[in-house]
Amino acid sequence: MTETAPRGWVPVEHRFLGLDRRTFAPALGVLAIALLLLYGLPALNAVIPWHNEIRAGDVLDLGDGSTAVPPVGWQLEDGVLAGSGSASPASVQVQLTTGGAAIALRGAAFTGSAAAFLDQVLRSEGGAPGIDGSRGTVTTASGLVGVAQASTSPQGDGLDVAFKMTRTPGQADAAPALLVRVRTAPGQFERQQDTVGTFLRGITAGAGR
Repeated sequence: MTETAPRGWVPVEHRFLGLDRRTFAPALGVLAIALLLLYGLPALNAVIPWHNEIRAGDVLDLGDGSTAVPPVGWQLEDGVLAGSGSASPASVQVQLTTGGAAIALRGAAFTGSAAAFLDQVLRSEGGAPGIDGSRGTVTTASGLVGVAQASTSPQGDGLDVAFKMTRTPGQADAAPALLVRVRTAPGQFERQQDTVGTFLRGITAGAGR
């Protein structure tokens, strides 16, 4: 009479510490994939430098025909170049970086003036530390007038500029708003001042605005 092995019984030659050795390889494979997803890919991203360098002739798409000319040699970490996609002026996001400096652009739907938009941004942040109180204006080559606020702190220097993206002054209140935020490491703002000024002057509103 042949005895039937109990359900779940593992032959002696396949046992190790009471476990079925035949399940080790699949389990280890699943564990390796899980560890790669949890730790390997983030570590790899941290080691490999971002490389999407701005080249001469590149133009940023800010939505509805609005554009900006990014500094050559900087890295485009977020944003869309003209001709490679489409952006919405009320939600556009751009991030440009170089050694010791960064320029971020954020679009928003806002009814009111550029000054009121900048006030709202600063209030939402609880009052940006290091604001020195001086506020001025920036006029682009296309005639857009922005409101600028400088800041300085132990972490570095900065400049916030708010625009209403329209070519028609009478439509400014209803036009999308754009915040340009410049941040530099301590002592680096003067080095980037001309580059930042050129970038700001190159911002244009779309023909439909």
